[in-house]
Amino acid sequence: MKLQNKVALVTGGTQGIGRGIALRLADEGADVVINGRGEDDDSRETLKQLLAQGRRACFIAADLAHVADCQRLVAETIAQMGTLDILVNNAGVQQHAAFLDAEQADYDRVLAVNLRAPFFVSQAFARYRVEQGGGGCVINNSSVHEELPFPNFSSYCASKGGLKMLARNLALELAPHGIRVNNVAPGAIETPINQALMNRPETLARLLENIPAGRLGQPRDVAGAVAFLASADAEYITGTTLVVDGGLLWQYSEQ
Repeated sequence: MKLQNKVALVTGGTQGIGRGIALRLADEGADVVINGRGEDDDSRETLKQLLAQGRRACFIAADLAHVADCQRLVAETIAQMGTLDILVNNAGVQQHAAFLDAEQADYDRVLAVNLRAPFFVSQAFARYRVEQGGGGCVINNSSVHEELPFPNFSSYCASKGGLKMLARNLALELAPHGIRVNNVAPGAIETPINQALMNRPETLARLLENIPAGRLGQPRDVAGAVAFLASADAEYITGTTLVVDGGLLWQYSEQ
């Protein structure tokens, strides 16, 4: 197990890709803290599965749209688990709106959760790791839309483009402390957020034509990439984005 004796925090880790990441890190030996806005059936089920793997695990509620909650989340993780080695900034939201119709409240929510939260959660994590003598890794769950335009989701694309540059900057600043920072950029992944797509066969078929691999990704596909970046196998990798999209990025076209 490549992450034995490590403690990981996965924001938005109660369902979908976040759940897949949390379970994979536990499978690799890590103890795991999952986060969501509040306790619910998804958080209880994910925690149950983590504990069933024989790992230490807990759930901490925090609304990452608020900086104080970002900082509290890291502090409570350390208080409950004794340390923190791996941070996965997975929580994210999106808002469908044509640019000419977009509202400030929607823009603010998307940027707060997708970009500001990773900034301040990572800052709290890095400060702790430096105090401990350095070392550790940050992995951001970005998107192919850090590169790929997505009409009617301008705020989402802006947040993911910002996350790409944030990872590069933090990688340079934190490398002297032994802290690595990378992004994972999923393409079209089969998760609850894409349920509407699953229910539209014609739309799904057009999307699949843009994916050379011929299928949607699964949470396990992204989780495997995160587990790799969190491990010693990736100890010389920082400031980069690992794209997990079945080839979509280089073949996609809006129709």
